[in-house]
Amino acid sequence: MKDYLVKALAYQDQVRAYAVTTTETIGEAQRRHNTWPTASVALGRSMTVSVMLGAMLKGEEKLSTKIDGGGPIGTIIVDANAKGEVRGYVKHPQIHVDPNDLGELDVAKAVGTNGMLSVSKDIGLQQSFIGHVPLVSGELGEDFTSYIVHSEQIPSSVGVDVLVNSDNTIQSAGGFIVQLMPGSNVEIISFIEDRLKVIPNISSMLRQGMTPEQILDQVLGDGNVRVLEKMPIQFQCQCSKEKLSNAIVSLGSDEIQDMIHTDGQAEAQCHFCNEGYFFTKEDLEILLEAAIQ
Repeated sequence: MKDYLVKALAYQDQVRAYAVTTTETIGEAQRRHNTWPTASVALGRSMTVSVMLGAMLKGEEKLSTKIDGGGPIGTIIVDANAKGEVRGYVKHPQIHVDPNDLGELDVAKAVGTNGMLSVSKDIGLQQSFIGHVPLVSGELGEDFTSYIVHSEQIPSSVGVDVLVNSDNTIQSAGGFIVQLMPGSNVEIISFIEDRLKVIPNISSMLRQGMTPEQILDQVLGDGNVRVLEKMPIQFQCQCSKEKLSNAIVSLGSDEIQDMIHTDGQAEAQCHFCNEGYFFTKEDLEILLEAAIQ
């Protein structure tokens, strides 16, 4: 099943909801970065929620998520946009962390809890809108819930997970965000709160192979969900040799001359997708001319 996201409303438009499957998308990230299981889950959860937050944007708007909890995997960086495109990386992708007391991957220990979750939104204004909250658990679902509730002032619930196979590949990934619209009545609020306590957790839903629509039916009750839109989701990097060429030019003529004289070539690698770009001596000489002008 190709990855896709569902936007929906429920209960006479008093509830807004998003659900997504990201198995192939997170699988692509795992392959590109060769992440080990705990890092795969941390990065995958971050990418999954970020792509849902991106789906709340419009047109050419985009956002960047940064998570730095002080844990051994280091900083997680994710970019997403309104088109369902997402990319991300973790600073230390090959880190082993012992399982927690439940025998599960200890994402909180890997991420850490002594730090911040920040979301920067580029919505076409001169300055980006930046919201940040302290990490509350390091498990990331609760942390993103805290971000939406405190930074965006929207009562919300986030469920997200990534299941990893024994060979480190991604078995399944996905999640949901449920938000209460202004003026939601008390009965609806109580119903959803009670339902979230008794439904299967998102891990169980993913293990059963539920679609985004089925996930929302579980969360909000079968027959209560009105799907507004479906959109494809994919790992997509915006890097190119041209962009990296511009980055080299921005280093200045002295730095480029040093590259030419020291190595006679250069190689640059994109953090987000691990794609490598090679620059010959002739390439660097052209970039040197551009830097001098």
